[in-house]
Amino acid sequence: MKIILDNVSKRFNQDWLFRNLDYQFDQYKSYAIVGPNGSGKTTLLKIVSGMIPCTGGKVQHISNDHIIDPDLVYRYITLSAPYMDVPEELTLREFFKFHFRLKVPIKDISISEIAERAGLKKALNKPLHTFSSGMKQRVKLAIGLFCTAPIVLLDEPTTNLDQSGISWYQNEIMALSTNKLLIISSNQPDEYHFCHHVIDLKQHIEQKK
Repeated sequence: MKIILDNVSKRFNQDWLFRNLDYQFDQYKSYAIVGPNGSGKTTLLKIVSGMIPCTGGKVQHISNDHIIDPDLVYRYITLSAPYMDVPEELTLREFFKFHFRLKVPIKDISISEIAERAGLKKALNKPLHTFSSGMKQRVKLAIGLFCTAPIVLLDEPTTNLDQSGISWYQNEIMALSTNKLLIISSNQPDEYHFCHHVIDLKQHIEQKK
C-alpha cells in the first residue's frame, strides 16, 4: 500500500496553502506532517484521506501495483481527529457496533475488549453525550487504532487527553506503527517522535516561493 502525491496544491480563495507538493508514502512506514498553524497540515491530511479535493495535481492510492478507485479509498483508510463528530445519542457500545460494521476490527478483538484497551470499559453502556472531551478523544482514536485498515491518519492525536491518556496513546501507537502506513499531523514531538520521516510544510512552502 502506498500513496503518491503528484504536484499537489491547495488554495482557499486567493491564498495558497501549499503548491506542487510531491511525495510518496510507503507501506509499513510512519510519517509526521509538521508546520506552523495555517500551513495546511490538517488540509493535507484531509486531501490524503480523500475527504477534500486538491486544487491542482493528483493523489493516487496504490495497492498491489493497482490504483484504487477514488470512490473506494475509504475502505483502506481510517482517520481520527479531534474535530470529528460522534453520534452523541448512541452509547459507546452502539457506536462501536455501528462503526465496526463499516471497518473491520483487528483480529480476535471484541467490542468489550476495544473499550477496555481504550480505558473506557466502565462507560460502554453510557451515551456519548455524557463523555468528557478526553473520553471522546479516546473513542475517536480507538476506532482508528483497532481496525484493519492499512492506512491510519491521525490529526493532533493527544488533543484533550490527560497524562494517562497520552501514555495510553503512546503505547498503542508504537505497536501500531510497525504494520500500518501511518501519517500524523502534529506539532507535538511526543505524538510523532517514532516516525520514520518528517514533512515540514513550512520548509516546503519556503522552497517553493
